[in-house]
Amino acid sequence: MPRWKALPDELDPQVKEFTTQLRRLVDRGGLSVAALSDRTGYSRTSWERYLGGRLLAPKGAIVALAEVTGTDPVHLTTMWELAERAWSRSEQRHDMTMEAIRISQARAALGEFGAPPAATAAPAGGKAPRRAGSAVATPGIAGPAGVSPTIPPQPTAPDANRREGTGSRGPAAPPPPAAPGGGRRRLTMFLAGVVGVAVVVAAVFFLTGNDGGGKKNQGNGASVTPSTSVSSDLPAGVKCAGAGCTGKDAEAMGCSGDLVTTAKTVTVGATTLEVRYSRTCGAAWGRITGAARGDAVRVTAGTTTERGDITAVGDTIAYTPMVAVKDAAEAKACATLASGQTGCTT
Repeated sequence: MPRWKALPDELDPQVKEFTTQLRRLVDRGGLSVAALSDRTGYSRTSWERYLGGRLLAPKGAIVALAEVTGTDPVHLTTMWELAERAWSRSEQRHDMTMEAIRISQARAALGEFGAPPAATAAPAGGKAPRRAGSAVATPGIAGPAGVSPTIPPQPTAPDANRREGTGSRGPAAPPPPAAPGGGRRRLTMFLAGVVGVAVVVAAVFFLTGNDGGGKKNQGNGASVTPSTSVSSDLPAGVKCAGAGCTGKDAEAMGCSGDLVTTAKTVTVGATTLEVRYSRTCGAAWGRITGAARGDAVRVTAGTTTERGDITAVGDTIAYTPMVAVKDAAEAKACATLASGQTGCTT
């Protein structure tokens, strides 16, 4: 039975090649996922995601793997940078496609409803006014877009002229003007349809991967801004900052690796308790290493607390989700061991 499961078919070819290379390095080093976790400082669950193609490993994890396996970190980092750009393009195409679908659905739903009919008020006496040379408005009958239909004047006859008191045949009345309301509505619906088609075509364009051969950076060219966009001031791969990071995984959000430092540390029994801090993300989290099943860690900043624990046999590292902080001094981490021993950072 093969050690590794097949990578997802929808995975970008560049990411798939990079993930396959990581698997080869792990196999060459004779490492289990648990041993890889112990020697790199990244959790077992995280490595299972990285090696399964479900999450792109952060740069820090790649550098740690290179050190453990005796691989040149420069070459491995180069491959990671190519995979990171491919991963970002895939996420952007997915976000743009979902946004295009939502826009199309909203426009289609709005297109099913016309403008509300406008009430036509008749003047006192119950008769609609009539002006020479204009169409006659018929009260009580609603036309397109709430405009009353018009009845063009009939050709002027001698009898009609006598009834009007002219006594002679007058010139033929000019044709009635077109109703502006209906024309505007038809034009609006036509333009909405054209825009909707353009959005769908754009979505198909990005789904088929027509991005200049896959060599362009995701920032080049005009594009629809994804609904989940982050500040352009953040480094590549970082997906949150400040309050947006609270409750989220540091590795998944790109806040670990080269962007993290150990702000506080204390020993609780045989376990090391740390406050990990990323200035770039404006967030901190708690971590315990050398721990055992049943050990737990929590981090608190103000009124916010996040928790993590070890539930699987063989795991020795656990960390909490992030909490937003202005600086590392705001965060405090505490550990509760299965033995009952407890301890906190200052």
